[in-house]
Amino acid sequence: MATKNLFANKNKATVSQKVTLPTNTVNEAGGTAYKLSDKAALAQYALTGTFNGTYYATDAEQLQKTLELANKVDPKFVAKLAVYARQKGLMKDMPAVLASVVAGKDADLLSKIFDRVIDNPKMLRNFVQIIRSGATGRKSLGTRPKKLIQKYLDNLTDEQLFKADVGNDPSLQDIIKLVHPKPMNKQRSAMFGYLLDKEYSKRDLCKLAKEFEAFKKDMKGEIPDVPFQMLTALPLTNAHWTQIAENATWTQIRMNLNTFARHDVLKDTKVVNALAEKLSNVEQVRKAKVFPYQLFTAYQNVDATIPVKLTNALQDAADHSLENIPAFPGKVYVMVDTSGSMQSPATGNRGSVTSKTSCVDVAAVFAAAILRKNPDAEIIPFDTGVHVNHKFNPRDSIVTNAKTLAAFGGGGTNCSTALAYVNGKAGKGDLVIYVSDNMSWLDKNRADCTQTMAEWNKFKARNKDAKLVCIDIQPYTNTQAHDRDDVLNVGGFNDQCFDVIARFLELGHNKDLWIKTIEEVTL
Repeated sequence: MATKNLFANKNKATVSQKVTLPTNTVNEAGGTAYKLSDKAALAQYALTGTFNGTYYATDAEQLQKTLELANKVDPKFVAKLAVYARQKGLMKDMPAVLASVVAGKDADLLSKIFDRVIDNPKMLRNFVQIIRSGATGRKSLGTRPKKLIQKYLDNLTDEQLFKADVGNDPSLQDIIKLVHPKPMNKQRSAMFGYLLDKEYSKRDLCKLAKEFEAFKKDMKGEIPDVPFQMLTALPLTNAHWTQIAENATWTQIRMNLNTFARHDVLKDTKVVNALAEKLSNVEQVRKAKVFPYQLFTAYQNVDATIPVKLTNALQDAADHSLENIPAFPGKVYVMVDTSGSMQSPATGNRGSVTSKTSCVDVAAVFAAAILRKNPDAEIIPFDTGVHVNHKFNPRDSIVTNAKTLAAFGGGGTNCSTALAYVNGKAGKGDLVIYVSDNMSWLDKNRADCTQTMAEWNKFKARNKDAKLVCIDIQPYTNTQAHDRDDVLNVGGFNDQCFDVIARFLELGHNKDLWIKTIEEVTL
C-alpha cells in the first residue's frame, strides 16, 4: 500500500492545514515571525511611522526602511499610499516623505497627488524640507515641484498667505525665495514684499496684516484673527489671553489648556464654562476629526490646576469621537498587549517633547472604544501571561477604561498566551482583535508556525467562521499571524482601522484587504 504520508487524500485537509505557513523571519525581539509583503510593510510604516525612535528601532532606521520599501514597490502604489496616509490616516511627515519619493520617480504622478497630500502650509514646509535634506535622493526641488508649489501659493488668498507665515526650517519666506512666485496684482506684490522684509505698499497690504501691525504697535483693541503662534511671542496681558481663549478653535483649546491656566485665564468661571461647552460639543468634535487617543493624550497632559469641568469635557469629547466607530457582530475578544515594549511612547522618543501617551495607552483606548460599541466584548490584557482579574464596564468613559488597562503588565511579550487562555476554556467567538507591537518572543519554540497561528487554528476548529485582526501600532515589518482569508493585518492607530475591520467582516474572504483599500485610491 502506498504510504499515507505521501499520498494522503488532500481534500480531507482542513482549511487551516492547507494555508498555515511556516515562519520566515525573526522579529526585533528575537522571536519567530512572518515577514510582511513590501506593500504591507510600507503601508504599516506610512500609517504608524512618526520618524521618532521606538522601543526597537531608531528614527534613522525607520526612515531607511521606509525609503528602502518605497523603492521596491510600484511608484503608483507609493503615490496612492501618500494620499491615503494624508487623507485617511491624517499623518503629517510620512505623506510628505512619500510625495518626495514620487517627485524623484515620476513628475506626472506627483502632479496628480500634490494638492491632495500638500494640503496646508505645514505640509508644504515638510515637503520642501524633506527634498532639500537629500534624504529621498535629491536635494533640489526641480522644475515640476517648483511649479506645483508656485501654483499652491497662487491659489492662496492674501489673508491665507499671511496666516501661513508661521514655522521655520524652512519658513514661508525661504520657500518664496526658492520658487520665485510672480505676484499677479499689486496686493500680492505688497504681501510678498511684507513677507520678504522688502519695501511694500502699506495701502495695498491685506486688511488682516494691517490689523496685526497696528495691534503690535500699541497692543490695544481687539486681537486680530491671526494664527495662535503669531500672538504668543507678544507681551500679552491677562485680558488678551482671555480673549484668545474665547476666540480659540476647538483644537487650540484642546492643545493649550495648560497655557491658558498659566496666564490665569481659567480663574474666570464664565470662560471655563464656555471652553468646556465648546470642548464637549458633538459637532465641534466631529469637525475637528480628532482621534480618541489624541483626547486621551490631552487628558493625560493637563495640569492638576485645570478645573474638573474641563477634564470632564475632555472625557465627553473622547466618548463623542467614537460615534462613527462601527459595532462588530457576534462575540468579540480584544487582546491588549501590556508588555514592556508597549510602555514606550506611541509617537516615538522626541526628547523634551516626547508624548506621555504610550503604545499601551493607545492599545487601551482601542479596546475601550470597541467595548463601548460592543458591550459583550471580552478584553484580555496580556504580556508574559494574561491578566483576567478585572471586569471592564462598557458604560465607563473610554478614559477610565483605558487608564485601567494601561496600568497592567510590563513583562515580556507572549502574544499566543491570550488565545491559549480562550482555548483553555473552549471559548466561542466570531472576531478576535489583537492590539500589539507584535514583538512576541516568549513563545518562539515552534518551527512550523508561530504559536499564535497554532492557537488560532485551535480556535478556528471550534469557530469555523471566526476572523482574526492584528492591529500593529508600531512600524515593524513582521507579524505573528500571516495574511489569509480569515486573518487581516492592519497598521495604524486611527479610526480608519475600524472601517477596514468592518469591511473585512462584511466582505468575507478578502486576503490583503488593507492593501486593496489603499489601491482603491484614484489618481
